[in-house]
Amino acid sequence: MTATATLTHAAPVSGPLLYKVPDAMRLLRMSRSVIYEQIRAGRLRTVKQGRATFITAAAIANYITLLEAEAGAVR
Repeated sequence: MTATATLTHAAPVSGPLLYKVPDAMRLLRMSRSVIYEQIRAGRLRTVKQGRATFITAAAIANYITLLEAEAGAVR
């Protein structure tokens, strides 16, 4: 028996959807230790595929929104 998935009305992909930690480091301009600290704190979500850890594009966008909200709350 085989499993099939049907995608309907899928949005066009304009960039990567999954990032490895080094990629996220470059995008967010943060050190490896800060990225892992944010992951441990639950502020930056990850997904696993086998043993590999990825950060989704949506998680990065949500993290940036969180940082902007925190910056707005301080001012």
